[in-house]
Order: sequence, then C-alpha cells, then structure tokens
Amino acid sequence: MNSASLQHRPTDPAQPELAAAPQAAQSLHGEVLVRLRDYIVEGNLEDGARVPERQLCDMLGISRTPLREALKVLAAEGLIDLLPNRGARVRRLTAQDIAELLDLMGGLEALAGRLACERITDDEVAAIEHLHHQMYGCYLRRDLHGYFQCNQAIHHHIVAAARNETLTTSYASFANRIRRIRYAANLDRKRDRWSEAMREHEAILDALHRRAGAELSDLLFQHLRNKQRAVISHLTDAPASPQA
Repeated sequence: MNSASLQHRPTDPAQPELAAAPQAAQSLHGEVLVRLRDYIVEGNLEDGARVPERQLCDMLGISRTPLREALKVLAAEGLIDLLPNRGARVRRLTAQDIAELLDLMGGLEALAGRLACERITDDEVAAIEHLHHQMYGCYLRRDLHGYFQCNQAIHHHIVAAARNETLTTSYASFANRIRRIRYAANLDRKRDRWSEAMREHEAILDALHRRAGAELSDLLFQHLRNKQRAVISHLTDAPASPQA
C-alpha cells in the first residue's frame, strides 16, 4: 500500500486537486487503521508485545506518520497502550478482565436481542440471515478472517435493530476493545469453539426469525459466556512468549 497510489489526480483545474488531498489522506488513514486493527486482532502480535513500528511501516508501505495516527485510534479503542517515548504495546488483559468484559458485553447483547425482537423489520432479519449464510460458507472453507468479519457484522446488526442509541453507544465503546478476545475464542481447539459458535448462531437466527425476545436474550448472553470460557482456555494453554 502506498499513499501516492491512493491519491486522486484530477486533470481539470487546480482547485479540485486541492480538495482531493484531504480525501486521499482520509482514505489512507482508514485503510491503515483497518489493516493494522485486523493484524493485531488476529493475534499476529502477542499480548504485551511491543508494536514494531518500522516492520509495520515496511509491511504496509507507509511512513511513520499515518502509522502513529492509526495507533492513537487503536489506543483509544483499548487494543494497545501507548508508552511515553517508548512506542506502543499490545494491551494485556487478565482472565478477570476478560471475564468482566465479556459478561458486560453479554448483558448488552442480551438486552439488544430482546429489544430487537420487538423492533426489527423483515428486511433486517433477511440481511442478518444473508450474513449468516456468508459466515457459514467461511466456516466451511476454514476462512477464519472472513468468518470473523461476518460474525461481528451480525452482532452489530442485532444491536442496531434494538433502536436504542444509548445501548448502541455503550456497545460500541466496548466492541473494539474485545475484538481480539472474541477472535481468540475461535482458536480454542480443545472444545472446537468454532463449530460450537456456529451452532449457537443457528439458534440465534432461529430465535430472531420467531421474534422470541426472551429466548434470544438468553442465547446471546450464553453465547458470550461460552466465548469467555473458550478464550480463557486458549490463553491458558498458549505457551508463554518472551517479552519484546
């Protein structure tokens, strides 16, 4: 990725070219942010590891400035910690942190599910079902990246269907913070969490179709509880890595 390749160069006259520069910068920032977030969420850097800025700049084909802007956003999201004059580290969460965060998210999703069943439209259910089928296709191909993207979109669609702005804002404030945790849960081989999660999503979709609010609420909370157990199991079994 190169910033020059993302810039739009109009042939007519100079004024549109000036207006295009901020657009190109915004596009570059967004692309760097998405790629860097995915890189960290998908476990390419260990918990507590130092973020290798020079290596990431080479990998992304960018300078330090857009990288550091993206790191500021990821720090605000809770994925990394910025260290004064010492760069950044991937945030390390304890088992208690994970349990508390996932219980909180389970409560928010449980409420969202109950409200969504009261307010969701048929078109919104159809959109979630379409995502579910896409997710299942990724599962069959063992495409964890694609599966996770569809999975997160489904959860966000259910929250949006609740039509509660305060709930949506609260959910968003924690969603990015636990993305890495949610991704790691699928790596638990001992319980085959990935297959288990797929079956849970089948039940979630069925309850949503029937507008069974109380049932969907319970399913979503238990879904997060099962994820909590899986990620703690995965992190407990993972070999300790040396600090950078």
